[in-house]
Amino acid sequence: MTSAPPSPPAPRTYRVRTYGCQMNVHDSERLSGLLEEAGYTAAGEHDEPDVVVLNTCAVRENADNRLYGNLGHLRPVKAGHPGMQIAVGGCLAQKDRSEIVRRAPWVDVVFGTHNVGSLPALLERARHNDEAQVEIKEALEVFPSSLPAKRDSAYAGWVSISVGCNNSCTFCIVPSLRGTEADRRPGDVLAEVQALVDQGVLEVTLLGQNVNSYGVEFGDRGAFADLLRATGRIEGLERVRFTSPHPRDFTDDVIAAMAETPAVCHQLHMPLQSGSDDVLRRMRRSYRRERYLGIIERVRAAMPDAAITTDVIVGFPGETEADFAQTLDVVAEARFAGAFTFQYSQRPGTPAAEMDGQLPKEVVQERYLRLTALQDEISWSENRALVGTPVELLVAAGEGSKDAARGRLSGRSRDGRLVHVTAAPGVRPGDVVETVVTQAAPHHLIADGPLLSHRRTRAGDASEAGVRPTTPGVLLGIPRVGVPAAEPAAPAPACAPA
Repeated sequence: MTSAPPSPPAPRTYRVRTYGCQMNVHDSERLSGLLEEAGYTAAGEHDEPDVVVLNTCAVRENADNRLYGNLGHLRPVKAGHPGMQIAVGGCLAQKDRSEIVRRAPWVDVVFGTHNVGSLPALLERARHNDEAQVEIKEALEVFPSSLPAKRDSAYAGWVSISVGCNNSCTFCIVPSLRGTEADRRPGDVLAEVQALVDQGVLEVTLLGQNVNSYGVEFGDRGAFADLLRATGRIEGLERVRFTSPHPRDFTDDVIAAMAETPAVCHQLHMPLQSGSDDVLRRMRRSYRRERYLGIIERVRAAMPDAAITTDVIVGFPGETEADFAQTLDVVAEARFAGAFTFQYSQRPGTPAAEMDGQLPKEVVQERYLRLTALQDEISWSENRALVGTPVELLVAAGEGSKDAARGRLSGRSRDGRLVHVTAAPGVRPGDVVETVVTQAAPHHLIADGPLLSHRRTRAGDASEAGVRPTTPGVLLGIPRVGVPAAEPAAPAPACAPA
């Protein structure tokens, strides 16, 4: 009697931790797709993974401290988990390079923003050579969207239309870490959107550091408006969003495309950064307050229901009280639905870090509190005006941290507002419901009444089944570390029963 063949080794497991912007979130989907194509499997929620990937951000002042703090916490975990590997990628890896291994020698792999696709090979090389691998490319190696991706959501997906940035804002380190703008061809973008829709996705967000400049690389300044219209015509796609536009490049054809394409949501996130022309000049933002407010005026003339949100930086070097008062004036006039507000922080390698007039922390903090108080008041007023109105929601997972305790579900309205609704039997993330707003808060709406309608969707089916969309990529020479492929079965005899 022959003994049974030994069982194949269990595949190595991974977990990706993401810090920073939407671009990083999307890059992490690519990293997950690459690892799964190479034979890894996602670690269970309570399991210790064999590979931890930290996808970092370098925009904020505390980014470095956060990374090295997390690496410090991982050191004893790795010591107790033989064979565990730690990889660091993203913008901070591009910036700090081998410094990461010097400060945290227990890190196995460091890779940059331009060579995301190298991760599986670098992990395997680090295991084989038993030494850290640091590989930072200075230019894009493979367009990220040509890589495989395992999507986080069954119902909403990110789709990159470009990477990199041609702007030179003095506070921003992104261009030096992400490189100059590279645009995808419209057909490639539309093919990826179609692949997601074929798997049940209802909403896509077109993603770029500056979506309004899309098409400049291949000589078509109207390309973004055309892309919006073409994306909105894809059958089965219910919602199209985009982020982030730059006011300098915002043109009226984009406003028309938003207004005339039913699938394009009446939501606009357009960074202001400052309401002072003097500060905008020092930031090297190539627009002024009147142009910015003019765009908002034209957007609202075409779409009175549009929800407009923004980014504002408080305490930029040299900002005077008069400069800050102008920011408050623009915020009051624009009446944003919401704002992401930031206290300026020095980032080594940016021109602003070397500017005179760096403000004391207490001055920046005091102005920041005044700005957030004003914006909260405006947001609450705008939200109260929606009480009693019907709203359509794409139900989401994880949007409401207290949903389970309060018997609620959460979702996003078409204009991007977060709405908490009373849970109803059979409603799943990915389904679409209609309800009526009953209460308002500065940062969310509540709909505690009965649902007006509930539409079950393919996205809801996938979400309930735990299935996430995947988009394939071209893999060249990536080693596999998981379970070996099964040998093909011998052909059945012709007379075998079916």
